[in-house]
Amino acid sequence: MGTVPHPPPPAAAAHSPPPPLPSLFGCWVWILVASTTVYFPLLQGWVMYVSLSSFIFSLMLLMCYLFGFHKRFESWRVLDSLYHGATGIFYMSAAVLQANATIRSETEPLSEIPLYYQLNTAATFFAFITTLLYILHAFTIYYQ
Repeated sequence: MGTVPHPPPPAAAAHSPPPPLPSLFGCWVWILVASTTVYFPLLQGWVMYVSLSSFIFSLMLLMCYLFGFHKRFESWRVLDSLYHGATGIFYMSAAVLQANATIRSETEPLSEIPLYYQLNTAATFFAFITTLLYILHAFTIYYQ
């Protein structure tokens, strides 16, 4: 009777790449808000800032992952979780402000408002979906 071989030791930490889906939805938010006439620059300016900067930072984080930086640093999971959690909070504030801008644009008397109202509604929808995706990714990485 031979001995049963022991399973290999578990890896130090399983690293999953940052998902591109929240970044793509965030890019849609930026495109949809940028395609409208920005009636409320303070509200929609924050939405555009959050969506564009988080898209750029997520792209940089993905490039760091692709170049293998996650193998050199033990705190990669913490960095990934904190980044996506903070971005989820920023996106929540941006989604609420975009929803406010959408509601306020409904009462504007201009003739182009139905098109802009629909674009603003789509941007609000994608902003809330992006918020959900960023927060879900932060929790799944943290509890992995």
